Order: sequence, then structure tokens, then C-alpha cells
Amino acid sequence: MSVEKVKAYFKKYNMEERVRELEQSCATVELAAQALTCEPGRIAKTLSFLVDGKAILIVAAGDVKIDNAKYKAQFGVKAKMLSQDQVVEMVGHAVGGVCPFAVNDGVDVFLDKSLKRFETVFPACGSSNSLIQLSILELEQYSGYSSWVDLCKPYK
Repeated sequence: MSVEKVKAYFKKYNMEERVRELEQSCATVELAAQALTCEPGRIAKTLSFLVDGKAILIVAAGDVKIDNAKYKAQFGVKAKMLSQDQVVEMVGHAVGGVCPFAVNDGVDVFLDKSLKRFETVFPACGSSNSLIQLSILELEQYSGYSSWVDLCKPYK
């Protein structure tokens, strides 16, 4: 199971106990925000895209959407999300639990600047009911990110 992969990943840093598995689903931003009673923006959603035949992940605040023009300017191609089957095969996690931790080799992770307005955020941990609270510095440290990007429309 994917959450076990993520726990094993965090065990290397003595942080596996911080991975929370909830009774209810937190597979969407709305469900996760309700479960945690926090604002949707603090849910760090991880979006899976295809660029030049490779999977990339963009981690963004839960209350923003990808700006297609910014995306094309950054990557040189139109935004094309992976299908559910492609996500499992190429990233290593199923939709609803996609996260930037314990992903397959060759997957580049980008952090969107929309996250920087929060002290802590809640990314998923490989399943539809798991998550972890991380500071932005911890997210940088454990996500293996390539760079910060500005790919989203302004939040409201």
C-alpha cells in the first residue's frame, strides 16, 4: 500500500509517527479541510502532469488553480494531467493520495509559491485518508523538489 511506502520513507527521518491516517476520506481538498477543520488553502494538493513523456508533480495550495498560460511558459507545453492509471504507474501513488514523498524515480517535484503564505501545510501521504502537517521548510526538505514555481492563478 502506498501509505506504507510513505511511512517507510519518513521512518528514515524518524518522522513516520507524524503521518496521520484519518477515519474519514481526505481525498479532495474539501474533504481534507473539513476533516482537519482548517482553511482549504492549507491543504497541499499534489497535481500530476505529463511533460515530454515524463510525470511531474506540482504541489500547490488547495484554494488555487493552475494558470494554463503560466504553465506553458514554464514547461513549453500545454498542461496535460495524467490519467488515473498513468498516475499509479508513473508516480507510484493513486489519485486521492498523490504526494511528493516516496515517488517513483525520475518524477520531478515543483512547489508552487501559493504555499508560501502558510506556516504549515497538509500534503497527502499516499492514501485517500492519510496526511502529514509540515512547515514549508520541511516540505522543501522532504519533497525532493526541483524548484519553486509560479503556476497558479491568484488565490481569493
